[in-house]
Amino acid sequence: MKRDRSRDGWKKRLAGPGISMATLLLFTLAVIGPSISARQSQETTDVHDPDTRNAATSEWPLVGGDLGGRHYSALKQINLQNVKNLGGAWVSDTLDDGASSRSTAVMKDGRLFFNAGSRVYALNAKTGEVIWKYKTDSRPVPGDLLALQRAGFGLPNAQGVGVGDGLVFVGLMDGQVLALRQTDGSLAWGRQVGQDPPPKREGTQVSDAPMYWNGVVYVGMSADYGLRGRINALDAKTGRELWHFFVVPGPGEAGHETWPQDNDVWRRGGGGVWLPGTVDPDLGLVYYATGNAVAQFAGELRPGDNLYTVSVVALDMKSGKLRWYKQLVHHDLWEADISTPIVLYDAEVNGQRRKGLGAMRADGYLFLLDRATGEPLLPVEERSVPQDPFQKTAATQPFPVGEEGLLPDCSTWKNKIPAGFVLGCTYTPPSVKVPNLLAPGFSVRVTPMSYSPDTGYFYAQGVSAIAWRRRAEDPYYFGPNGQVPGLSATSILAAIDARTGKLVWKKEVPPTILGRGGSLATAGGLMFRLGDDGNMSAYNAATGEVVWQAQTGYAGGSGTPTSYEIDGQQYVAITSGPVVWAYKLNGNAPPRTAPRLPSPRKDDFSGPIEDTNQVETVSLQHDIDTTGNRYFIDEYSFNPYRIRLAMANGEARVTWVNNGRTVHTISALDNSWTTGPLNPAAQGSVVFNKPGSYTYICKDHPWSYGEIIVTPAETESDKTAANGAPGEKLSSAGDSFAEQSQRGKGEYDKNCGSCHGQDLGGRDPAPALTGDTFSTHWLGRSVDDLFGRIHSTMPQSKPDSLPHQTYLDIVAFMLRANNVSVGKNGLSDDAAALKKLKISRQ
Repeated sequence: MKRDRSRDGWKKRLAGPGISMATLLLFTLAVIGPSISARQSQETTDVHDPDTRNAATSEWPLVGGDLGGRHYSALKQINLQNVKNLGGAWVSDTLDDGASSRSTAVMKDGRLFFNAGSRVYALNAKTGEVIWKYKTDSRPVPGDLLALQRAGFGLPNAQGVGVGDGLVFVGLMDGQVLALRQTDGSLAWGRQVGQDPPPKREGTQVSDAPMYWNGVVYVGMSADYGLRGRINALDAKTGRELWHFFVVPGPGEAGHETWPQDNDVWRRGGGGVWLPGTVDPDLGLVYYATGNAVAQFAGELRPGDNLYTVSVVALDMKSGKLRWYKQLVHHDLWEADISTPIVLYDAEVNGQRRKGLGAMRADGYLFLLDRATGEPLLPVEERSVPQDPFQKTAATQPFPVGEEGLLPDCSTWKNKIPAGFVLGCTYTPPSVKVPNLLAPGFSVRVTPMSYSPDTGYFYAQGVSAIAWRRRAEDPYYFGPNGQVPGLSATSILAAIDARTGKLVWKKEVPPTILGRGGSLATAGGLMFRLGDDGNMSAYNAATGEVVWQAQTGYAGGSGTPTSYEIDGQQYVAITSGPVVWAYKLNGNAPPRTAPRLPSPRKDDFSGPIEDTNQVETVSLQHDIDTTGNRYFIDEYSFNPYRIRLAMANGEARVTWVNNGRTVHTISALDNSWTTGPLNPAAQGSVVFNKPGSYTYICKDHPWSYGEIIVTPAETESDKTAANGAPGEKLSSAGDSFAEQSQRGKGEYDKNCGSCHGQDLGGRDPAPALTGDTFSTHWLGRSVDDLFGRIHSTMPQSKPDSLPHQTYLDIVAFMLRANNVSVGKNGLSDDAAALKKLKISRQ
């Protein structure tokens, strides 16, 4: 293994054919210092230049605002002095099918373009009126029709759309790119780009917002189900592919030597491209951040650094050739994608002006690089990390010298983990042999940073959390999932000084408040963002003080704000759940009522609740990918993890069955009762004499937790309602809600569980469908909203392809698993009735 090459690759330019003398000169100037030519080049890229290459002003043509992805507006009509007068300019109509949007809207020619659910929207940016909308799964696609017919239709990915040449470019979850005409939303062309190798394979999706520049559309592809991430350049007028770049190099390509040479594991090596790229036209480079290696947690299959996973790659815009790279995690074992878009900025280092690039690693460390060469602008060193010979761990990992990470280190969790667990640190390898290992996660993810050239600060956010650090013996099993009660997380919003890498200010808020939307910095000295509590806030960009706030009325779904100017008026717009808001000075659209947020938990448990009186000591977990159905037998996880049963004749009896291979002793957490030791194939029962919530563990494996919820006995009126009172309408299947929910569980496992998890816990980018995540998105909304969202968007590759009754059953399962009551009867296919049912806690 040529370790030196993989470690030192960021020091080298991988110069391919077609590099001009002008580009080489720029490289030389960047290395030797701030000559007159370099200073002149800097002056031509002043941030207040209205050209979109430098800063967004009257329009917002890319999701990042400008080609550098800075999420910065040079407009300053709205500023620290008058932001108190900011008000709603307009709020859009509710989006179709209960959809929420977290895409960043782009603005061009007076129109806002964004996507939500299965639709792409064009709104009047001044009034919010819908100009047109396009449903991605309803129209024939010209072009490579045969390939597209094989692929089926997909959904727009959540990142957003791109605009240019009079077209709106949309990346779909099934590997298609569509071009819609800006004027009316009609289809100009469609191309299937998700082929590795042809024909198109399941799991290849356009996973970022298309980026347009100078007649070319750049799109990134995911690497789900063990494929290779890919970056494509397409002709904007026709969709014809100009070049592509695979993140994992094949035989004969530089970097292939960092993968095993005696097998083809590289073909399924990962490196998904989940985030929009950035462009420097002067250097002729396009930049992307790449994702984790695959198999995610099984390093023994792929010894070596596994280039170019978890890296920043700089590609020649014309040829797609790799110019330079910087790997931020060697031999990834933690699914440690670079999950925040790259930002290009103008740096000052030791009094010299440099073309800078900021890349946030998912553990909260910001790497600042020279974007011409990849050389660090602030020193980076390799530090020793925990080792596991079986996992072929890398001996070291890179860290910025003297920099403060966004997240607290593992020592802060020393006295916070539940009894029975052991604590590791961020780079502790996942373990097959240690089933109770916890460690801080790589949780600075998804939300874009913003950068203000006025303050010189990056604005970033992340979640300080801890999670189960274990893996299955099957190297291709994704997971396993595990429930850890009693763990609290904290979200962090901070400003980082680009000159020093130090935190300038930091705010801590509950994760349910932070949200997944990023921030917008403006020349008015402000930073805007929308939280999951529905509050759109403006901060003093220098100090972090909240200086203005308005309630949008919706929680849980949000994009990143944009800013633009129409008729001399500056607007700030944001997608907020099922609507879009725009704000301006002296706007008079009134704020909405604050959404209903999850109540503080009365216990430490989250996850689905099942109605049963029997628990097994061992769980069978299931995952599916292109290698087929995969299973994991978890000896230390109760099945179900949470149960609910009603008292009958003054008692509630729960029985545990030992379906494992070792002794399990079921005991109350407070030792008030126990089953005694249960040998394999044995069972034991406990009787509860009053309603309440009971926490228990396995004393032999004290990291195995479970919960019992005992409810009061049913009354005769309850039983009558369950069987249907005279004249009362039941579901179309004639089932009670509990029976329908049970049927829905089977359909969920078959159609949804591989992405969202059979425990509804989610896996990035598929969100959790239980606990605070579910509550924040759906409490207070109607069952019809939830039904519409699911049937119009799921499954991702073929939305609305299941019978309506199947979707209703799945909704019933989700509601009951989240302890939501909509009455005793099942859900009927009656839109009016579903609209009347509000999602609320029992």
